[in-house]
Amino acid sequence: MGWLVVAVVLIVLLAVWITWTANRIDRLFARVEAARASLDAQLVRRSASAQALADEDAAALGEPLAGRLRVAARAALAADDAGREAAENDLGRTLIELERTSLERQRLTELREAATRVGISRRFYNDAVRDLRGLRGQRMPRLLRLGPRRPIPAFFEIDDRVWTSSERELRS
Repeated sequence: MGWLVVAVVLIVLLAVWITWTANRIDRLFARVEAARASLDAQLVRRSASAQALADEDAAALGEPLAGRLRVAARAALAADDAGREAAENDLGRTLIELERTSLERQRLTELREAATRVGISRRFYNDAVRDLRGLRGQRMPRLLRLGPRRPIPAFFEIDDRVWTSSERELRS
C-alpha cells in the first residue's frame, strides 16, 4: 500500500512539473514575440530617422553619403525577415560614416537615440531567445515534446557596437 502512495505522489509531481514547464515555454514564446515586436519597431524608427536625416540634410551630408544613407534606410525598411540582418548591417555601416561629417550634433541626437534603442531591444530579444532555447533544449522537454509546434526563433545578430562606441567618443 505504501508503494502505491509513493507512485501516485511521483505521478502527481511529474504532472505538475510537466504543466509548469509547458506553461513556462508558452510564456517564453510570448516574451520572444513581444521582444521581437519591440525590436522591429526600433529598427523601423532608426531606419525612418536615417531616411529623414538623408532627405533633410543632403547638402550638409554631401550627396554621395546622403544617397547611400537613403538607399540603406529604404532597404532596411523594405527588408523581409530573411534579409533583415544584412540590410540593418548595411545601414549600420552607413551610420558610422555620419560621425565623420560636419553635421551639428543635435541633428544626430534622434538617430543616436534610435540606434541605442535598437541595441537595447536586440539584447532583450536575444536574451529571450537564449532562455527559450535553453529550456527547450533540456532533455525532458525534448523527450516530452513540449512546445514542438512553434519553430525555435533565431538570434538577431547585427553589428551595432561600432555606432555605440563612436557615440561614447563624441560625449567625451
